[in-house]
Amino acid sequence: MNTMDTSLGSVEGFMDKVKRFKEEGNALDLSSKEDLGIGIMNLISLEEHFQFSFEKTRDEKFLELLKSVRDIRKDMLAKVVTDPKGEVWCISKHLLAASMRLSEVGTKALGQGKDAEAKEYFDKAYSLWNLFWGMNLGLLDIKDTASAVASDTKAVSLPLRPETKTVSPDPQKPAEHHSTLFGKLGTVIEDIMNCCRE
Repeated sequence: MNTMDTSLGSVEGFMDKVKRFKEEGNALDLSSKEDLGIGIMNLISLEEHFQFSFEKTRDEKFLELLKSVRDIRKDMLAKVVTDPKGEVWCISKHLLAASMRLSEVGTKALGQGKDAEAKEYFDKAYSLWNLFWGMNLGLLDIKDTASAVASDTKAVSLPLRPETKTVSPDPQKPAEHHSTLFGKLGTVIEDIMNCCRE
């Protein structure tokens, strides 16, 4: 049995984790956790805005606001990151922050009529969001997450759900989003989320 370059180990081992998670997932209110995740993204964004506002104005009230928002963000992140080892905590925060920023860039591109570029940003943002959940639902560990980021442009052998269809704007070129670990992991985690909401 071959192992994948992505440090996920065997496909069978990964899918076993997925199966166990589905079996144990009924007690999780993932819809609320997803909402909380988006709230945390916005708190991180507020921290950044207050920091830049302080730099631009030198008004120390922005530092006080930053401290207050940071305290709230830490409390909320602790509700999602249930195993807050140093690296898991830090990587989780940065995955959410990067996802939020790429979503904002994609929204701006969409407003400028750059639809293809916007879709690319949205796909990357969603991939980071899924890596965050993959890590915090116990499906991935830190080395898996780092490996997924490094292998984003490489096709790997993690299987898609049978019913998954990819659509390419050019029929002569296959869609690539689901051929990367990001895309395939996103498909699997999206399936888990849907299963556990039912």
